[in-house]
Amino acid sequence: MKLIFLGPPGAGKGTQAVKIAKRFQIAHISTGDMLRAEMREGTPLGKEAKGLIDRGELVPDDVILGMVKSRIQKEDCKNGFLFDGFPRTIAQAEALEAISAIDRVINIEVPTERLISRISGRRMCASCGAGYHASTYADANCKCGAALYQREDDKEETVRNRLVVYERQTKPLIDFYVKKGLLHTVNGNAEIDTVDAAIRAVLMK
Repeated sequence: MKLIFLGPPGAGKGTQAVKIAKRFQIAHISTGDMLRAEMREGTPLGKEAKGLIDRGELVPDDVILGMVKSRIQKEDCKNGFLFDGFPRTIAQAEALEAISAIDRVINIEVPTERLISRISGRRMCASCGAGYHASTYADANCKCGAALYQREDDKEETVRNRLVVYERQTKPLIDFYVKKGLLHTVNGNAEIDTVDAAIRAVLMK
């Protein structure tokens, strides 16, 4: 099973991807996580990506495609994989067709103001990398004791820019995959388990 999860920043793609990948025993491939690993390690790619991501902009297609092509050749992808956050442009989607077929595309829809609330409330641990949300965890420190911080790309001004970029460059992918008969849309403005059930219903058809 080879899947793509589409949806704006904060739609819950990552949360749902973890659940679905585990249930169907396929690899969860998050290009965002891959890039953040590069940034933590301070690689040249990581430094270039950080500047772009901090401004809410997209990393160039050739960089992302190179990472993806290498990733899907790994052993844990033999039963399939789930792309979370890729492709983000029509050009990436067209390039992906030359690399691998896709079985289904799940589009997770959430109202804009709900997205802003979700993302701008995120807090990360500077030490262990754990994530929290200000609406449910008010402490300034992680449970491990280290300080929490807000990622630059989670600040409201950057979030709004990310959503503008999504509307302009990524949303056209919905029509792209509708025309190919691969797209299925679910309501992401619901409890996590409800959204999970809706996605599983699509995949079990």
